Amino acid sequence: MTDDLAYAGVAGQAEAVRAGDVSARELTELLLARIERHNGSLTAFTVVMAEEALAEAARRDETPKADRGPLHGVPVAIKEENDVEGRVTTFGTAANSRPAAADSEVVRRLRAAGAVIIGKTNMPEFGLFPFTESSAHGATLNPWAPGHSPGGSSGGSAAAVAAGLVPAAIGGDGGGSIRIPSASCGLFGLKPSRGRVSTSPHPHLWWGLGVLGPLTRSVLDSALVHDAIRGSLPGDMFRATEPATSFAGAAVTEPRQLRIGWSTKSASVGVRPAADVVRAVEETATLLAELGHHIEEVDPRCPDPTAAFVPQWFAGLRTEAFAMDDYSRLERRTRETVRLGSWVRPRVTRWALAQGERTATKANRVFERIDVLLTPTMAGLPPAAGRLSGTGTVRAALRAMPMIAYCALWNVTGNPAASVPAGFSADGLPLAVQLVGRRDDEPTLLSLSAQLETARPWAGRTPPGFPA
Repeated sequence: MTDDLAYAGVAGQAEAVRAGDVSARELTELLLARIERHNGSLTAFTVVMAEEALAEAARRDETPKADRGPLHGVPVAIKEENDVEGRVTTFGTAANSRPAAADSEVVRRLRAAGAVIIGKTNMPEFGLFPFTESSAHGATLNPWAPGHSPGGSSGGSAAAVAAGLVPAAIGGDGGGSIRIPSASCGLFGLKPSRGRVSTSPHPHLWWGLGVLGPLTRSVLDSALVHDAIRGSLPGDMFRATEPATSFAGAAVTEPRQLRIGWSTKSASVGVRPAADVVRAVEETATLLAELGHHIEEVDPRCPDPTAAFVPQWFAGLRTEAFAMDDYSRLERRTRETVRLGSWVRPRVTRWALAQGERTATKANRVFERIDVLLTPTMAGLPPAAGRLSGTGTVRAALRAMPMIAYCALWNVTGNPAASVPAGFSADGLPLAVQLVGRRDDEPTLLSLSAQLETARPWAGRTPPGFPA
């Protein structure tokens, strides 16, 4: 067994276990060895559950073949905002100390599908800003360029997958936090529709801004994990309409000829995309035209989501911050942000939710004439590490703006959106584009993204400092 298997992805590793080429325990041992070797230079993991993972993998090997799930024996990492039984859910802070009494619904479904939970990944405190840095756990670095950030808030998950430490890691996206780190680390990241994946034991994640989903190397890997975890529970505040096909089925189905509009115009005032970012969008538009789609530049007239986004952002933070065991141990910037959001009372939160629906109505008008919208994922390249160092709330928010400018709108509206790799800059930094679909239409995004992956393969590219 060689380290090549570490980069085989979810589908490849599941097939290797299914074929008997490797046992679940052997695969878990391989990835634990890689985590031991590389995590010190990345800070991707906050907790490595070595003993528990090996025991779980051994149980998987004893499971009769007829009872094995689609992710049987595949190690998966979990972002720190999700409950794993017996482990503290830190939300990236030092303020929590109680171990979780039970798995979150996402973790429960992963285990039911046969996955092995190998550890928990780093995030900034409460995922407030798109840079994975915290006083509790330190800064996560980008495997493609160690002096740069992997983005956030699911930066630990992105770094772990990009470096071949796990084939998939669960993230959360409340303003781009799956798409931004995927874009920064050369991965595929789908923000699913609001209500697609249960947030239980919590009725919502940031009052509907946040959704849960995996970061992976390939489109099919993402689809396989989404199929394992998707679905609502009665206590969920939101639920999505069930698609006509499985996500995995969509990922292996050629898309029909689509009407695709592209734009580099941001909904956020004052944000201008970098030249490399514009080039990535234009080259992707050209490729899509060559693949037979109808392509046109459009003005999506996207409404500014600030009026709805900011109150929900404050409300989400306050909900989580006041649930911590020791509020005094929060970072100073977080406590400042909580104070600044004190005006967001329940009435304001309800208004913001209603405003979000009005924003969604305006934003979705673009889909009356197109099927998919192509934009940048981020306005710039992955930034240098240390973007949160010494900042207060206002400066951190200003530094975050170019990162979230193309993403946050679709958290307000609830539409599915995917970050798709689009090559590299001259300096070797990953580039990406964003595909946005109609509400509840992940299958179209998955089939189109898979077509792009076939035409412009990316999953086989590995960071030079983390060889197979």
